[in-house]
Amino acid sequence: MSIGAIGVTGIVILLVLLIVRVPVAFAMFLVGFVGIWILNGWNAATSLLASETFTLASNPELVIIPLFILMGNVASVTGMSRQLYDAAYAIIGQVRGGLASATVIGCGGFAALSGSSVASALTMGKVSLAEMDRFAYDPRLSTGVVAAGGTLGILIPPSTGFVIYAILTEQSIGRLFLAGVLPGILLLSCFVLTITLLCWMRPAFGPKGPKTDSSEKLRALTGALPILVVIVLTIGGIYGGFFSPTEAAGVGAGAVVLYGFATRRLGAKALWIASRDSIVTTATVMLILIAAHLINPFLALSHIPTVVGEALAALNLNTLGTLVVILLVYLVLGCFLEGFAMLVLTLPIFFPVIVQLGIDPIWFGVLVVLTLEMGLISPPVGINVFIVKSVAPNVELGTIFRGVLPFWCAMLVTLAILIAFPQISLILPDTMMN
Repeated sequence: MSIGAIGVTGIVILLVLLIVRVPVAFAMFLVGFVGIWILNGWNAATSLLASETFTLASNPELVIIPLFILMGNVASVTGMSRQLYDAAYAIIGQVRGGLASATVIGCGGFAALSGSSVASALTMGKVSLAEMDRFAYDPRLSTGVVAAGGTLGILIPPSTGFVIYAILTEQSIGRLFLAGVLPGILLLSCFVLTITLLCWMRPAFGPKGPKTDSSEKLRALTGALPILVVIVLTIGGIYGGFFSPTEAAGVGAGAVVLYGFATRRLGAKALWIASRDSIVTTATVMLILIAAHLINPFLALSHIPTVVGEALAALNLNTLGTLVVILLVYLVLGCFLEGFAMLVLTLPIFFPVIVQLGIDPIWFGVLVVLTLEMGLISPPVGINVFIVKSVAPNVELGTIFRGVLPFWCAMLVTLAILIAFPQISLILPDTMMN
């Protein structure tokens, strides 16, 4: 069997393992280790496993992952996320579809605190679905907006998706965080516009909520002040050059813990639960990253990136056409694979092609992360849809998927805008980090 055939066989086996629900990390470990063993010998495979595991686990930049996850988990158990939602609801809840728009804004704010799409969907689902049900919102809109709004967690910084992309491609985490700000705001605005259009065409989808006076709005905004301060402190500290991303994660995690203790909302048991969940999530991410650094050399040894590059070149497409083809591959894979699995599986193949074409890697990172977001609500995997289903067990899965369709289309429009106008992604990193 030729080297290329071994590489293709390895990818097929990996896809089969993922389809039959073998955990992503274990599937990649198996294929990567056995593939290197076949191509380069047992000693090379074992030494690479040991060296890559140690090198990655001792990388100080990866401290950002558990700290931001802890920050989001503590914010959830202390009720900071509910305060953010209450503030958005007090301001726009009285307009048609206002509760749904408030949910999107709340998801965006919580995303800026946690960096996790799953955490955003789960937390905001617990907070908002009961309220929207109380005001007779159509289940398609209420569940769809939570599932879609939760995806903002992977685009609005601090984003775990950007951290993983940066590590796999050796790009600046700070530049990627900056690059995600305006696209994140653009996507959030498109979601709110989608809600407005849906409720204008079908008023029964999102009835008006009760009006709030100025004092109630002020009280709600005051309640959301702690979470806003933490967001400004962490994200503003990164953009202002006061903190590195890792230091900002430490400051943010420390701030929410101190707030929880100061307000007596965070006890020893709640802190233990938040810490335990953070450790489990971090361990999962670390295993995936270590497995990715094992499978990448296997792909390189089997010349798969070179073959893919030659195949794309044979299509005689221009740079934009090649970029569109790559993003279409991500959209299709998003229907079947989990987001991190897509990153670690495809970046070693596509990133060298992107570099060769002269495409800005930061801009490409934003586009890839946005396509990962679309995969989070694409059938049949659509992990955010299943998260919402767990919070709303009485709503049919098909109803939730129909509910996310308009928001998936809004994401596609946002992706097209970002392709047409790269400076939306690049203006902040180019002006603030040069």
